[in-house]
Amino acid sequence: MVNAEENQIDYSLANPDTLTKYKLAGEISGKVLEQVKALCVDGAVILEVCKAGDEALEAEIAKVYKGKKVLKGVAFPTSLAVNNIAAHVSPYPSDADAAAALAAGDVVKISLGAHIDGFAGIVADSVVVGGGEVAGAVADAFHAAWLASEAAIRLVQPAGTNWAVTDAVDKVAAAFGVKPVEDMLSHQQKRNAIDEEKRIILNPSEGKKKSADCTFEEGEVYGIDILISTGEGKVKPTEARTTIYKKTATTYDLKLKASRAIMVEINHKFGAFPFTLRNLEDEKKALMGIQECKQRGLLAPYDVLAEKKGQTIVQFYTTIAVTKNGIVKISGPAVPELAKFKTEKKLEDKDLLNLIAKSLKPSSKNKKKKAAKAEAPAA
Repeated sequence: MVNAEENQIDYSLANPDTLTKYKLAGEISGKVLEQVKALCVDGAVILEVCKAGDEALEAEIAKVYKGKKVLKGVAFPTSLAVNNIAAHVSPYPSDADAAAALAAGDVVKISLGAHIDGFAGIVADSVVVGGGEVAGAVADAFHAAWLASEAAIRLVQPAGTNWAVTDAVDKVAAAFGVKPVEDMLSHQQKRNAIDEEKRIILNPSEGKKKSADCTFEEGEVYGIDILISTGEGKVKPTEARTTIYKKTATTYDLKLKASRAIMVEINHKFGAFPFTLRNLEDEKKALMGIQECKQRGLLAPYDVLAEKKGQTIVQFYTTIAVTKNGIVKISGPAVPELAKFKTEKKLEDKDLLNLIAKSLKPSSKNKKKKAAKAEAPAA
């Protein structure tokens, strides 16, 4: 139950403390991301890397706001999706593929995130195991994904629209002969919520082309999730066990004692944020109780999705804030060494190239114009 004092707190970006917490969460996510990237070497077991990532998140989160009544924790568990797998791979110790390991040349998409007081800084990056130069369609996908991400971030401006972002990502991908992953969503975020109603859709399928329009506004936060495939961009759930879930707003009087115990633990440990079954206390109870919770709609699954075998997906995820001083990157991947990705293709659309070259902060001229316009009625 929310107390009266909490109701009076301003959790919008108008309160500087909000952006401070977002940035701190982003810093933690960025630091752990670099640690996880360093672990992605030939022969590394995916399960062990995910466990190490979650442990590092918990350790870094514990260092901040010590002794203060501020909720904090993992906003997204460490996930490693390899090659044609799109997302949500965070293995369970008893899974059949729990011993699966990385190999030189694999393209690994790493997702993770921390939150401070419910303000999440989620990030995703793509790395090639072993490094070195990459050519062909995979190199094309890296260039397209990075440039599409940079264009998308700059289009999330006050009065901008979600469909302008969708269109820009399509154009960048087409220039490199690759495809955005169909129906992938980027959501507005708020305190304790990473999937609000305002959203951007990539490469919408026929049934999703009538998705709701939305206009961006100052003071909003978005997770910009760009996934580009060397194939057709169509992904489907795999046979891999779903291990990442998020609590929904649905309520139901659960019958099984194990199910009720699991929901109590989820509420206490993870709140509204996604979690992995691996981080629940008791494996046997988790596997027993999770089924009823899922069947009754209390938990939303993050299924493991994949393109056709032989294809590769590249991902970049950046959390941004739309402020009066321009776009602020709360968390995001490091700029990739694109020179290592040898492509014969290039983006030639001048409008998009100019957009990508723009600073995230408005120029001083634009600021003066805005100020003059605001003062005009008073004058």
